[in-house]
Amino acid sequence: MVPEPMARAQALARQAIYRTSPNPRVGCVITDAQGHLLGEGGTQRAGGPHAEIMALRDAQSRGLSVRGATAYVTLEPCAHHGRTGPCCDALIEAGIARVVASLEDPNPQVGGQGFARLRAAGVAVDIGPGAQEAWELNLGFFSRMLRGRPWMRAKVAASLDGVTALDNGQSQWITAPDARRDGHAWRARACAILTGIGTVLSDDPRLDVREIETPRQPALVVVDSRLQTPPGAALFAAQRKVFIYTAVTDLESDRARALAACGAQLICLPDGQGQVDVRAMIDDLGRREINELHVEAGHRLNAALARAGLIDEWLAYLAPKLLWGGAGWAHLPSLERLADAQPMAFHSVESVGCDLRVLLRQQGADRFGPYA
Repeated sequence: MVPEPMARAQALARQAIYRTSPNPRVGCVITDAQGHLLGEGGTQRAGGPHAEIMALRDAQSRGLSVRGATAYVTLEPCAHHGRTGPCCDALIEAGIARVVASLEDPNPQVGGQGFARLRAAGVAVDIGPGAQEAWELNLGFFSRMLRGRPWMRAKVAASLDGVTALDNGQSQWITAPDARRDGHAWRARACAILTGIGTVLSDDPRLDVREIETPRQPALVVVDSRLQTPPGAALFAAQRKVFIYTAVTDLESDRARALAACGAQLICLPDGQGQVDVRAMIDDLGRREINELHVEAGHRLNAALARAGLIDEWLAYLAPKLLWGGAGWAHLPSLERLADAQPMAFHSVESVGCDLRVLLRQQGADRFGPYA
C-alpha cells in the first residue's frame, strides 16, 4: 500500500504532466515525525525548480522547519548540476533525515548517485513505494534514458470496424467532440507530435493543442521525404519547434530556404530508397530530448512505423458506428496466418463521451533496461 504522503506526491507529479518536458514529472511531500505536512511541490518547467526545491520553499513559506523530517519523492533526487543544482544536496543542507523515493533515476548523470550522497550524509533512504505509478507517468523519460529513443504512441480515430477514412478521403469527423478534446490532452503531454506529408497536404492541419489549457505547445515533427511541405501550411501558425525530416540532400534549395525562413529545422536522413529512415529519425529525436512522441498520421506512415517496430502503443478512439470499408489504421499487407498477429495488451479501456478510448500496448514494450 502506498503511504498517504507518497500518494499526494504522485498527485503533484500528475499535475506537472503538461509542463516539465523534457524533465520527468516528479512530486515531493515533506512531513514531520507525526506525519503532518510541512511542505509540498511539483517539478516546474525545464530550467525551473524541481519538486524537492518547491517542497522546501513551501515549508519555508509556512515558517516550518524541515530538520529531521521525511521527504517523499516520486523519483530519486538529482545529483548533478544541470539547469538547476543538485536536489540531494538541498535536502541534506535542509536537514532532511529520511527520503522515501519511488524509483531510481535512470539518467546516467544521476543513476543512484543521489541516493549514495544522501546515505553518505547520514540520510535514511527507502526505495519502492509508488514505483509503478512513477514508471507509468514518466514512461517517455525512462524510454529515452534506457533505450535512447522516445516512447511512441500512435493515435487513431476510427469506426468500430476500424475505418479511419472513407475511400474518398473523408475523415472529419468520425468521433465526437469529447473524444477530440481528450485527444488534445494526449497531445499536450507529449514532447512532440509526429505526422506525415500526406496528412499535411490533404488536411492542412495545425496539429497543436487548442482544446485544453497548456503551458507549452509540443514540437511538431513532419516526415516529408521529398520536401513538399508548403511554406504557408497551417502547422506554422503555432509558436513551437518544427522539425522536418527529409530524404532531400539539397538543403540550400529555394524550397528548403523558404521552410527554414518559416522556422522549420530541416534534417536529412535518407534510407537509400528515397524515403526518410524512420529508425534513424526516432534515434535523432531521442538525442533532441523528446520523451513522448505522439503520432497523428495517415495509414501509410503508420504502416512504416509499425513495420519498423517503433510503435509502442496505440491510442484508439472508436466511434459506435460502422463504415463498411475505407482506410484502416495502417496500410499493411494481410496476414496469411493468425499465428503471425502482433500480440497486444489492453492497457486501458474507457468511455469518452459516446466513444470508446482504447490504449493498446505492444506486449513487453513497457519493460526495458533494468526494469525488464
